[in-house]
Amino acid sequence: MSGHSKWATIKHKKGAADKARGKLFAKLIRQVEVAAREGGGDPETNPTLRTMFQKARESSVPLDTIERAIKRGTGELEGVRYEQVSYEGYAPNGVAVIVECLTDNRNRTGADIRAIFSKNGGSMAEPGAVAWQFERKGVALVPKTVTEDDLMLVALEAGAEDISDSGDHWQVTTPPSDLPAVRTALDEAGMAVDSSEVTLLPSTTIALDSEGEAKKVLHLVDLLEDHDDVQNVYANFDIPDSILELVEA
Repeated sequence: MSGHSKWATIKHKKGAADKARGKLFAKLIRQVEVAAREGGGDPETNPTLRTMFQKARESSVPLDTIERAIKRGTGELEGVRYEQVSYEGYAPNGVAVIVECLTDNRNRTGADIRAIFSKNGGSMAEPGAVAWQFERKGVALVPKTVTEDDLMLVALEAGAEDISDSGDHWQVTTPPSDLPAVRTALDEAGMAVDSSEVTLLPSTTIALDSEGEAKKVLHLVDLLEDHDDVQNVYANFDIPDSILELVEA
């Protein structure tokens, strides 16, 4: 099992702490707003909005809050206009990092992200320097209360590409456009889904074989994720389970 996959599961659990702070709410609302602005306010005809809507509801964002965000996105209500911007860089040990943001001030956000990298053993990179090492995919995490065989029957029929072991979960990988259909098929089959999102998966990984190396990289990732404008952080590290358990402790 990849340590990187397990870290995705840990990050999912970490979402509970984010939710308590209200930080996750704010990030999800921005994502809903931008999805509505770019693809329209109807989740039935806007797959990105449908995914963001579902993600927000699963994180207990109130329905009226989501609906107001959609209306801000479509222009029915006034609001701050956010733009999407991505930054690329390297964490310690040459780990490739992509940071996706939604911001109302590109200059401020860029300066903040650069400072986080430079103060924590990393460095910013030119656009395209690390992006080629990642591929955009849909990923759903399904608890192992479902057998792998049963999951394969439903997921592959609906368009999934792969099912892999991710610790307490099965990781179902799909083309980005097929994630809503796979998620619907899993729901209709009565299979619980702990999370489903379009993400970036690394094509190659860098092994972090010591607790010190792992802590440095994960500390940088945590600081990036804690920034209000940051929506997602992707990195190509691979941490053995034994090291990851030491870091968690």
